[in-house]
Amino acid sequence: MDLKDKMILSIIQEDSTLSVKEISEKIGLTFTPTYERIKQLEKHGIIQKYVGLLNREKLGLNIVVYCNVRLKEQSKKVLETFENHIGKYDEVQEIISLSGEYDYMLKIIAKDINSYNEFAVNVISNIPNIGQYHSSIVLHEVKKSTKFKIDLE
Repeated sequence: MDLKDKMILSIIQEDSTLSVKEISEKIGLTFTPTYERIKQLEKHGIIQKYVGLLNREKLGLNIVVYCNVRLKEQSKKVLETFENHIGKYDEVQEIISLSGEYDYMLKIIAKDINSYNEFAVNVISNIPNIGQYHSSIVLHEVKKSTKFKIDLE
């Protein structure tokens, strides 16, 4: 990956709605090589997809909860069963496998505290092999970014 590819990635991270023509003008290449570079970045999985970032609060999703989960056992089958089960719920935005005190950290989005409590009681606590879970409610998101640092040197 050369400097032009990195420039393309940096630009797309900032605004994925730009046309190939607009990107080509920003990086100093013509349309065709810029288009080919973008297609190669997609083909190699560096660009995974283009999405719109939505304002969750304007959608009425006011609560963010990080839920740490400890399972009773950590066999491959138990881990896969947990991941497949909890991954089916739209409220769960992220499932992160951890080392240390807890096995997983879940990022859960809910309408309000009552909605989260209902989810915790009816879903999380009823998953087989749940040993313990601990919920931390986000009070304020200080920094929230989807961008990766790309060295343009």
